Amino acid sequence: MAAGKYISLATYKRDGTPVATPVWVMRDADHLYVITDADSGKAKRLRNSTRAKVAPCDARGTPSGEAVDATAVLLDEEGTKRVEAMVHAKYGLMTMVFGLLGRVRSFAGRGERRRIGIEITLNDC
Repeated sequence: MAAGKYISLATYKRDGTPVATPVWVMRDADHLYVITDADSGKAKRLRNSTRAKVAPCDARGTPSGEAVDATAVLLDEEGTKRVEAMVHAKYGLMTMVFGLLGRVRSFAGRGERRRIGIEITLNDC
């Protein structure tokens, strides 16, 4: 599933409503990894429930394959650094572009951008 650049990661609200978001994806062994802002909706939802669903998709989130149930957990600082290195290795220049956009966001008064890694385990594996 991580052969492409994106997956649709659906996390669940407290009422059980799924919220899907396209995210960059990396694979290492039996796990998928993504990175997000620590205060993003998906990170907040994962703090309440590790339940997730993933599907291959394009940059706009349009699925290109079947969705699979998964478990997603937020990583500690060391795990997040590892995921950031994986992102940089796979996406190179694009990570710098988005890093600059994050700095602009910081200067715009939205505060420092903190990132957090997410480890995803497919339930069928």
